[in-house]
Amino acid sequence: MRKREQKKKQKRESILEAAQALFQSSGFIGTSMDKIAANAGVTKQTVYRYFDSKEALFKATLEAKRLQVNNDFIEALNLENPVEALEGFAIGFLERHLSKAHLANIRLLVSEGPRVPEITRTFYAMGPRRTKSRLSRFFKERFKVDNAEFEVDAFLAILLSLRMPLLTGLN
Repeated sequence: MRKREQKKKQKRESILEAAQALFQSSGFIGTSMDKIAANAGVTKQTVYRYFDSKEALFKATLEAKRLQVNNDFIEALNLENPVEALEGFAIGFLERHLSKAHLANIRLLVSEGPRVPEITRTFYAMGPRRTKSRLSRFFKERFKVDNAEFEVDAFLAILLSLRMPLLTGLN
């Protein structure tokens, strides 16, 4: 990679890291492009050169985090034994969804999603839809369930019920 391309990549990563930290500490509404630029050590114009809006930057932070995080729990569904596949999925899913970073994103969505619904739509388009689609295919192929929406929702609800004590500070 040429020096100029490397420098561009570093700037973009610096902006993403600053935005992620600020979104989690100050919220989406409380985070301005000026604050992101200052924390990233770039100008506001530079931030806009890489991301045309705060919403686009939020989406990019989610995508960057998704790429950094291990999503092996989806791959576990490829195991031959369906019980082992579901166990592997459940363990990985819980590790991911009980992580501090993920819990911070959920808190952000709960507190600001009603006022800024586009961040919630962006979040759900990035992961939950993909996960539900893959699980539905798994139930259909492995257990011959034609419409697995109920089964998928019930399974995920059971797993996600473990998250509430952590979100509310009880654990």
